[in-house]
Amino acid sequence: MKRIYEPAAYGPQGACWWSQTVAPLDWPALQGDKPTGIAIIGGGFTGLSAALHLAQDGAEVTLLEAEHPGFGASGRNGGFCCLGGAKATARQLRHQVGAEGLRDWRQTEKSAVATAARLIAEHDIDADTHSDGETMIAHSPRAFARLRASAPGIEQDYGVTPRLIEMEDMAAEGFGGPFFGALTTPIGFALNPRKYHAGLARAAQNAGAALHGHSPVTALHRNGKWRLTTPQGTVTADRVVLATNGYSSEDLPDWLRARYLPVQSSVIVTEPVPDDLRQAQGWTSHQMAYDTRVLLHYFRMMPDGRFLFGMRGGLSATPVAQRRIARAIRDDFAEMFPRWRNVGITHEWAGLVCLMANLVPFVGEVPDHPGLFAGLGFHGNGVAMGSHAGMLLAGLVQGKPAQPAIPAAMSLIPGRFLLGRHRRKLLVAPYVAASLLDL
Repeated sequence: MKRIYEPAAYGPQGACWWSQTVAPLDWPALQGDKPTGIAIIGGGFTGLSAALHLAQDGAEVTLLEAEHPGFGASGRNGGFCCLGGAKATARQLRHQVGAEGLRDWRQTEKSAVATAARLIAEHDIDADTHSDGETMIAHSPRAFARLRASAPGIEQDYGVTPRLIEMEDMAAEGFGGPFFGALTTPIGFALNPRKYHAGLARAAQNAGAALHGHSPVTALHRNGKWRLTTPQGTVTADRVVLATNGYSSEDLPDWLRARYLPVQSSVIVTEPVPDDLRQAQGWTSHQMAYDTRVLLHYFRMMPDGRFLFGMRGGLSATPVAQRRIARAIRDDFAEMFPRWRNVGITHEWAGLVCLMANLVPFVGEVPDHPGLFAGLGFHGNGVAMGSHAGMLLAGLVQGKPAQPAIPAAMSLIPGRFLLGRHRRKLLVAPYVAASLLDL
């Protein structure tokens, strides 16, 4: 594999709380040579959703995961099933795909949340769901003014009425802290991502999909059929789905080189916060929330009373960089929730989200690679959009009319980032600028 981060970025980075909430899964490694109809590379939400929907249609499916189940971002994320999936602004989307394309993308965001909710309901997945939509917290008076101005657009784009919370009402709403107001959009919910992942895996296996762990694809070639090589076996397939997102490799296939940019996201989880400290801080809400900073923080009280707090900002996985992020996330947590500065932090980890050069996900057939399809680039919102992309890929691979249709924004062929393997450097200046704007 050819990856652009230090090896530590692709290995275990601290104890992940979610892994302690489910019985360990251990899909068997692929052994020997295996023919299949459709091979899927990647066992996260996108790959499992594709495997499940394909198997339900009667297709022969073999999924290959490089590590243990839930190893990547699907097992490490903050558990926000919400609107999003792109970083492109409305103006950028309108320029790329027109007004109709922008409307279709907004509908796709809603549909993605509905897809995840449907999968949970249909397959009886106990994923500890909670939160009525998502709440965006203003970190400055200017940011709250922007939230106020955005409310009519949210109603127009998504057909729901957002609720604006003034600064003086924040404490009564359970959002106590150094904040300047908030806006709640009633779409989405929080969940335990590892429980959701395990439920999707169980459903896919019950539908007939073969799931293999500890089976990294080290080579991918086509000679009539696709041949996927792993350390202990090979798979021969008519069609292949690439669902590796931020954990992709530059040479699987070569077309993917420099078309995606992994970015680190870090998370801490506290011990259960006592009721008296919740009241003292004034944060008693179970809403999933994030702030208005460019390098945002995301946070929520979980059903068992633990508090999850995450942030963007890591561009390196060296020991020095990891220590710097560990200090930064603790400092930011203490600044935003000062009454909890002495609450114990029991878990800390990181994972990779995936950016694309045009700032929108890609779902489609890989150009000049007949029978090879890809779904990636969810910009830190892969719980809903990855699940939805897997469903879209299942229809696309089978040549079925897409229901719902794949929006034009997701069909754009992603361009390449400048600087090739060194493209992380492109984010240094924007990150410095963002840190200044976020003050």
